[in-house]
Amino acid sequence: MALTNTQCQNAKPRAKPYKMADGGGLVLLVNPNGARYWRLRYYWLDKEKMLGLGVYPRMSLAQAREKREEAKKLLAQGMDPSAAKKQAKRDARANAENTFEAVAREWHGKKTQIWAPRTGEKILTYLENDVFPHIGARPIAEIDPPELLDMLRKIEARKAYYAANRMKQVCGQIFRYGVATGKCPRDPAADLKGALTTAKTCHLAALNIKDIPEFLQNLDRNAARLYPQTRRGIRLLMLTAVRTTELIRATWDEIDLENAVWEIPAERMKMGAPHIVPLSRQVVVLFQEQREDTEHLTTSWVFPSQPRPRNHMSNNTILQGIKRLGYGGRMTGHGFRSLFMTTLMEELGYPHEIPDAQLAHAKGNSVRRAYDRTKYLEQRKGMMQRWADYVDAIAHGNTVIVGKFGKTA
Repeated sequence: MALTNTQCQNAKPRAKPYKMADGGGLVLLVNPNGARYWRLRYYWLDKEKMLGLGVYPRMSLAQAREKREEAKKLLAQGMDPSAAKKQAKRDARANAENTFEAVAREWHGKKTQIWAPRTGEKILTYLENDVFPHIGARPIAEIDPPELLDMLRKIEARKAYYAANRMKQVCGQIFRYGVATGKCPRDPAADLKGALTTAKTCHLAALNIKDIPEFLQNLDRNAARLYPQTRRGIRLLMLTAVRTTELIRATWDEIDLENAVWEIPAERMKMGAPHIVPLSRQVVVLFQEQREDTEHLTTSWVFPSQPRPRNHMSNNTILQGIKRLGYGGRMTGHGFRSLFMTTLMEELGYPHEIPDAQLAHAKGNSVRRAYDRTKYLEQRKGMMQRWADYVDAIAHGNTVIVGKFGKTA
C-alpha cells in the first residue's frame, strides 16, 4: 500500500536501516540515527540501480512522488536517471563557475593583449559600473534577450544612449566568446537589433579654414595668458593633426628632429599600429623651442604637466586653452584633424587616401596596419610641409581661400 504523510512522520529508527515502500520503486529509507532518505529503485540495462531523490521532511512525500514520475519519463526516453542527475550537477557547477562576470573578465584578459591600455580600462569600467551589478552573477548560459535588454534599458534610462549601445556591442562579443569556448549556447544580444535608442551623432566642434587667421592671431596675442607650452601644444595639434592624447603623451625618444620625423609607438595609437608623422620645418622649430623650455626638468615627457612635471600635460589643458581663447563650443583639439582633412582635400586638392593615411585611419588586420605605417610616406612628407606653409600663408594674409585650391594673393 502507498505511504501516508503520517506514516512518514512517525517512522521510528531501529537498530538496522529499513525501507518503507510507497510503490513504483519509491521507498523511504530510515537509518538508525533517525535520518530519512527517499530512494528510487529502478532497472537500467537489466541491472537494478538505486537513485537518491532527497531527504525527508525537506522533500515531502508529494515531491518525492513527482521525482519518481520524472525518473520514469527519463527511462521511457531511453535515459538513465542517475546519469541525468550527475549531468545536472555538472551543469549547475559549470553555471556557478561560468557567470557572466567570470566569462567577461576572461574575454577582457584576452583582449587586453591587443588593445591599447586605455581601451581596456574604459571597457572594464563600463562593465563594472553598468553591467556586472545587474547580470554579473548570473550564469552566462541562462541569460536571455529580455534579461539583457532590461539591463541595457537601465543605462538608456539615464539618457546614456551611446553607453547603452556600446555595452550591447561589448556584451555581444562576450557572449560570442562564451559560445566559442562552450560556456553558453548562443548570443542573446543578436536578438536586440533595433531595440535601443540610437545615440544622435555628435560631431566634434571644428573651425572652418577661414577662421584660422583670427584664431592664430588670438593665439599669438595671448590675451588669455596661456602658458607657452599650451600655446605650442595647440599649434602642434594644428600642424601635425595627431590626436590630443598622442601629443600630450609624447616622449623625446619618439621624436627625431634631425631627420624631421616622429614615430608614435603602437601601444599609444588607437588602431594599435606604429604611426609615422613627418615634421615640417615649422613643427621642428616648435619642438626645439619646447625642448629648450623643458630641458631643465628631469622628465622624458615632451609636454610635462606644469604643476607636476613627472606627469604629462592633462588632456583638459588643451581644451581649456582653446576655451580661454574664446572658442569654447566652436573648436576642440580633435577638431584640428577635421580641419586638416577638409582643407587638404577641398583647398589643396589632395586625394582622400593621403591625408587619411596621415590621420592613421587604418583598417584591416595587423599586417595591413603595419603596411599603412609607411603608406604614402613620401607624399605625406611633402603634404605636411605644404600644410604648414599654407597655414602660415593664410595667417599672414598671403593666400585667398576660394573654397577649392588656395591661391596666392
